[in-house]
Amino acid sequence: MELKLKNKRVLIQGSSSGLGLACAISFAIEGARVALCGRDEKRLKEAQKQVQGSIYIICDLDQPGAGAQLVKDATKTLGGIDILMTNTGGPPKGDFLDLKREDWVKGFDRLWLSAVESIHAALPFMKSQKWGRILLSTSSAAKEPIAHLTVSNSLRAGLLGLMKTLSQEVAKEGITVNALLPGYTRTERLAELGVAESEIVKNIPAGRLADPQEYAALAAFLGSELAGYITGQAIACDGGLIRGL
Repeated sequence: MELKLKNKRVLIQGSSSGLGLACAISFAIEGARVALCGRDEKRLKEAQKQVQGSIYIICDLDQPGAGAQLVKDATKTLGGIDILMTNTGGPPKGDFLDLKREDWVKGFDRLWLSAVESIHAALPFMKSQKWGRILLSTSSAAKEPIAHLTVSNSLRAGLLGLMKTLSQEVAKEGITVNALLPGYTRTERLAELGVAESEIVKNIPAGRLADPQEYAALAAFLGSELAGYITGQAIACDGGLIRGL
């Protein structure tokens, strides 16, 4: 299937490893020009070797204004951004009463404001060319809460409201906005949660963890010309984990 992504300019946040890197590789294979983003230059350089023709930008999305500056820097280097994928690491773990105010603030800055700032900065260019793709990488936790991830469950669900609202505002201008909900995937983040794989797969109808490239294939399709009539959707790649409609 020809996705018509050749020479499309793509900015993928949190792409020095994990799902972000897998998505970057997928877009590059399709001929897109990819800007990587992360905090660790050493890891970015290693990631760049795997993403043909990519550039990288060092950025800490936990910092106020970082999302907007990242878009500005990527736009200057690439000449514009056709496809923006927001993607950040998970916020602090903890049950509700264990969390402090600073945990919520940190999570809000990382998951919510970084996405809002990035999209706000990228939209004017997309609107000027009457074409754009905005992909919000969230989590199956947005629909199926995960125990002990109170901040993540709360804020990721809120991002779906942002996605749905924005998609309706910009649809007539050739811009689609969708959320991608990965389930349990074989990444470093999953290892950090410290849960045995054998316990996790018991609750997954597919009976296994996802491979990052399976998620990346979904991202590449939603970012393509072929997905121009798909907008305002929260699409899971979770092996059937989400039980609700």
